Amino acid sequence: MRILLIWLCLALPLRAEGETPGTFDYYVLSLSWSPNWCAYEGDARDSDQCDARHDHGWIMHGLWPQFHRGYPSYCPTSQRAPSRGMTSEMADIMGTSGLAWHQWKKHGVCSGLSASDYYALSRQAYGRVVRPDVFRKLDRTVKLPASVVEEAFLKANPDMEADGITITCRQGYIQEARICLSRDLNPVPCGQDVVRDCTARDALFTPVR
Repeated sequence: MRILLIWLCLALPLRAEGETPGTFDYYVLSLSWSPNWCAYEGDARDSDQCDARHDHGWIMHGLWPQFHRGYPSYCPTSQRAPSRGMTSEMADIMGTSGLAWHQWKKHGVCSGLSASDYYALSRQAYGRVVRPDVFRKLDRTVKLPASVVEEAFLKANPDMEADGITITCRQGYIQEARICLSRDLNPVPCGQDVVRDCTARDALFTPVR
């Protein structure tokens, strides 16, 4: 049993609640392919994000303060919570205001920034990464290796290294591209608990709605 517990501690990402805001090593910018999320979860929720009028492709799941091992979450903060106006303004790149609120509550409070500055930095990070437009040209659902998605990001972002991005899968679909950035938003290598690429060779990838 002891050996099993040690293995689990080494294998799973460590989440630290109650850490000091502003104390972390780098950021993880998480980009989600919205049509895939809608296929395996969003449609069942009747999420407005999945309405075709939005034309969402890669949206920002979040900008997460990260340690070299593990990550802080739900840090105590004296910063004021974001207003509804602030969260609504993030829906264009995050899909919904609800996601923007959740990301502040779990991750933004650990950044050491005010809500407005955290959202501004998140938008800046989203703009720094070139999102490959090849996936927006799909006209049908395809199956592809997760490595193809990573290669597309690396080609579109020549300053990014392979150890600075990881592609995740969920329920047989490509889920997210997670990109590691310094505190001033330059590409950096990811920690070992972040670099865990999906190894699927036939992951589903659905077209923009």
